Amino acid sequence: MANHKSAIKRHKQSLNRAARNRAARTRVKSAIKDVRAAIQGKDKGLADNALTLATSVLAKAAGKGALHWKKAARKISRLARAVNGIEAE
Repeated sequence: MANHKSAIKRHKQSLNRAARNRAARTRVKSAIKDVRAAIQGKDKGLADNALTLATSVLAKAAGKGALHWKKAARKISRLARAVNGIEAE
C-alpha cells in the first residue's frame, strides 16, 4: 500500500477511474446485447433503435477512454452490418 500522501491520492484516483471504466464497459455490453437480441428476433425497427443507442454508448465510452476508439468503430460497423442484413434474409 502507498505511504506518501501523493501516492495515496493517486491510488484513490486509479480506483475511481477503474470503477468508472468498468461501468462504461458494462453499459457497452448491455447495449450490444440489446442489439443482438433484436437481430435474433428479426425486428428491424427495434434493432434500428437499439443500434442508435448502442452507437451512442460505444462512442461515449471510446471518447472517455474506457474503450479503444478503433474497437468501438469495429463494433459499431459489425452491428450496423448485422442490422442491415435483417431485411436481406
